[in-house]
Amino acid sequence: MTTSPATTDYDVLVVGFGPTGAVATGLLGRLGHRTLVIDRLTVIYDKPRAIALDHEIFRHFDNMGVAEAIAPYVEPFTASEHFGVDGQLIRRIDMVAKPYPLGYTPSMVFSQPPVEAELRRHATGFSCVQAELGVELVNLEQRSDCVEATLKDAGGRLRTVTTRYVLGCDGATSAVRQMAGIALEDLIFDEPWLVVDVRVDHAALAKLPQNSAQFCNPARPVSFLIGPENHRRWEIMLLPGEDPRQMERPENVWSLLSPWLTPEDGELWRAASYRFHALVAANWRKGRIIIAGDAAHQQPPFIGQGMCQGLRDATNLAWKLDRVLKGTSPDTLLDSYTAERKQHVIELTGKIKTIGQSICERDPAAARQRDARILAEGGGKPLALTRQEIIPPLRAGFLSEQDGSARGTLFPQPRIASGREARLLDQVTGAGLRVFIDGRRDTSALATLCAAHPELSAATIAPAGAGQPGALEEIDGVLAGWFDRHGVVAAIVRPDHYLFGTARNAAELGSLLRETSSRLHGHHNPDLKMEKTA
Repeated sequence: MTTSPATTDYDVLVVGFGPTGAVATGLLGRLGHRTLVIDRLTVIYDKPRAIALDHEIFRHFDNMGVAEAIAPYVEPFTASEHFGVDGQLIRRIDMVAKPYPLGYTPSMVFSQPPVEAELRRHATGFSCVQAELGVELVNLEQRSDCVEATLKDAGGRLRTVTTRYVLGCDGATSAVRQMAGIALEDLIFDEPWLVVDVRVDHAALAKLPQNSAQFCNPARPVSFLIGPENHRRWEIMLLPGEDPRQMERPENVWSLLSPWLTPEDGELWRAASYRFHALVAANWRKGRIIIAGDAAHQQPPFIGQGMCQGLRDATNLAWKLDRVLKGTSPDTLLDSYTAERKQHVIELTGKIKTIGQSICERDPAAARQRDARILAEGGGKPLALTRQEIIPPLRAGFLSEQDGSARGTLFPQPRIASGREARLLDQVTGAGLRVFIDGRRDTSALATLCAAHPELSAATIAPAGAGQPGALEEIDGVLAGWFDRHGVVAAIVRPDHYLFGTARNAAELGSLLRETSSRLHGHHNPDLKMEKTA
């Protein structure tokens, strides 16, 4: 039974107004849900923590309408060059080449404080959203039809609110996770590091590497990242016996930075010691209580995916919660959230751990073997990878039973001809549940099938100048190449841009449309298979 909105104070209580909470709140606000977001702090933390974004996240920022406001604080991420024991280049991790598959620079760096401010400003711009800062969650009582949350304001006054769902985006020490009794699973990575951010004087920038770098030196592994403008970050492994608090002292920080800079070369912005953990929550939902971001997972930072993972949680959950709150899907749809995101986090964390353990090798002989192995994998040259190929697809959850090659991957976003200019696909079609049809063939049977499923919007994509009536004309051939590569004529895409499934012909599309509708309305039959076609 769906709770009547009139019986609760809010549809969703979001605990934590950092990037994950702000994106979740903004998405829910845009969809019209009565949302209260609280944070125990009264101001945004003024130092940088997260530094990396990718094209999947920026696509959502564009869908939300905040890309333009955020763009001044974002720059392309330089390639990351990995140097071995003897200072030789052993590996280069870059981004995929143009035409960019999602329409944006695939890897980016950003400045967190102003971006977080824009995300909050956007979220609080909706009349259905209420934000309260300096407010702490002190208790949760879960009922069959709602959650009662006890809140404490800055003056110590308590009050109770009722909400249909609680979303805990309250960080690694999450009170929501603890109150829900959700356990953490250890993915076995625990290393002490010092993270140092410097605003480098422009005259001194030439002294530094011109790409981001990993110095895989067994004496002391160090990561170097080029942030926006003159922001540079070092992540420096702490050695046994070093006191993390002492190592944060400016004189010790500058000593560690001495191979690159002197204190006269810039301003020490932040120095903070961390233990780089790999942890994941056993379950991300307990009834009406759901967790996301660092509350649900923590991973080492070696390819800059920490914040991206939290924002993937928010974008995965928002469209499902929207359907449940509106009563168009049962709340069992939310079961797919843990199934999808937990597996994705575990798989990506495994890849990050492998890279991290390779970087962190402290034994010189083993480090030389590592260098030789990586160079051998590159055919005697530095091994070339892209950050994008490291990110896995979704493997389980709200995906078709038919295991096609593209299922669970991100759907590309080509540029579409629009008058005298080009617009990105989402700007033309919106970001709902969509069917895309390859317009280079007779599409009439496919279009007829789609018309019987108005819950999904359908669009035909054809090459520019193809003269296909009613088709959207793509400019770069991104989708034509994608259809050819996967041997399919149609694709069903979720609101978070992941592929529900693909079809090779009209019979398969009909079956896929029926399966999508059945799954959305809670009639999932795990034995349902795609119709066999000749």
